[in-house]
Amino acid sequence: MKNPLLLTGLTVALLVSLTATMAQADDFSTLEERMTGREFRDAGLHKLTEQELAALNRWIELRSLAENELAERFAAQANTGGSASSAVPAERETEDRRGFFADQPNREPIRSRIDGAFSGWSGNTRFELENGMVWEQIEAGRFSISQVENPEVVISPGLLGTWRLSIEGYSTAVRVQRVR
Repeated sequence: MKNPLLLTGLTVALLVSLTATMAQADDFSTLEERMTGREFRDAGLHKLTEQELAALNRWIELRSLAENELAERFAAQANTGGSASSAVPAERETEDRRGFFADQPNREPIRSRIDGAFSGWSGNTRFELENGMVWEQIEAGRFSISQVENPEVVISPGLLGTWRLSIEGYSTAVRVQRVR
């Protein structure tokens, strides 16, 4: 191939694909899976050697495991009537954390309703849901419908750790990220 950028792009795509396959077997999402290619480059992670990137992913995985273990311990204390002085508040124990960086292993679709009136998205739209989640549009594009009240939405996992929001009854979707 004469184009080194194309060769580099294909190599990165292959590495991401292989890494994604291996990470699914371990039930851990690497940075390469969680970030878009642009986010990965913008963060400067493409400059890391394979060994440095692997070490960073191991650190994140171990930290995630430790946080999950801590949350499980607090939940067990709450269920057995243990001391609550150092426990995580009850709302955090049961809070749905899908869509946040640390919770990528849980990739089940989210079903809820938009809280209030809705008439589409326009490039920087925030979606406040009845379940308390707030998502924002992270790709360009517009979609318009006649205003409806509390339409049902489905937020489904996409490629490389992304999420896509669609309105029930319509065949279009937009890439979103969770902000709350």
